[in-house]
Amino acid sequence: MTDDRVVVALDVGGTGMKCAVVRPDGVVVRAERHPTDAARGPAAVVGTILDVAEGLADKARADGLTPIAVGIAVPGVVDEARGVAVWSANVGFRDVPVRDLAVARLGLPTALGHDVRVGGLAEARLGAGRGSGHVLFVAIGTGIAAAHVVDGTAAVGAHGAAGEIGHILVRPGGPRCGCGRPGCLEAIASAAAIGRRYAELAGQSADAPVTAAEVAEPPVTAAEVAQRAATGEPLAGQVWQEAIDALADGLASGQALFDVATIVLGGGLAQAGDGLLTPLRAAMRERMTFHREPHLVAAALGDEAGCLGAALLALDAVGVRDHQEKR
Repeated sequence: MTDDRVVVALDVGGTGMKCAVVRPDGVVVRAERHPTDAARGPAAVVGTILDVAEGLADKARADGLTPIAVGIAVPGVVDEARGVAVWSANVGFRDVPVRDLAVARLGLPTALGHDVRVGGLAEARLGAGRGSGHVLFVAIGTGIAAAHVVDGTAAVGAHGAAGEIGHILVRPGGPRCGCGRPGCLEAIASAAAIGRRYAELAGQSADAPVTAAEVAEPPVTAAEVAQRAATGEPLAGQVWQEAIDALADGLASGQALFDVATIVLGGGLAQAGDGLLTPLRAAMRERMTFHREPHLVAAALGDEAGCLGAALLALDAVGVRDHQEKR
């Protein structure tokens, strides 16, 4: 008998949202992308989320499929138990009851999750961490955040803030982080921080305050720094090694806490491939004493991870969890 059940999944970012209709086995049967246009304000963004979700559900029904749940992933602080987007700088949410609004509009069970946690969920069940059991997914982009996934379930934390590995203190007295404290991992090893550090040392923005625009788009990108380091440029090599060492310290702390089998690196910085993974593995090995060295790999699902993870969250919400075994 053919299973016609599907879920509607949305991964909402500050610029765009990735959306899909997904079967219980994790196969995407329809995928769409829509602009978020966060500048319109949170009410307009919520309206777009609901319009897109309803549209996907209607298209699924027109194709002879049966939507059984909705999964929505958003950035920021998320209270998953209450289904509330507590705070998000990128989208402008402040205590928005996204889950209840979606249930009222679509009449379907809805799960709300944190974008990095659902991305980790997807990588652990369907991607690079599949079969590991204990996975730490670390997304390295403008910031750094993580998801600790054990047997297919991501830890949320007592206050919904589990996984903030970017705010592990790795360099006391180092660059000031966006959270206000100097020396956080995110302030040294995020993609944005790498670009800023290179620009500062190159004299492009030395002694100048970091603007909001530079936080989002530094004068030199981390990808450019990685490329220059690979060609042997000393300054780029120095900045890249600083980031590698800080990442190794942060991940070694994570391994000491969680003792995972696999660490999956995602986000923009992971696109550096072996230019990141090879020196990072070596640096991690130097830091291991009695801890078992984790398998360090690049994420496999790319920018689809968040959408797939939102789908898994929706399937979990209605008790359907055979996707990772059958895919």
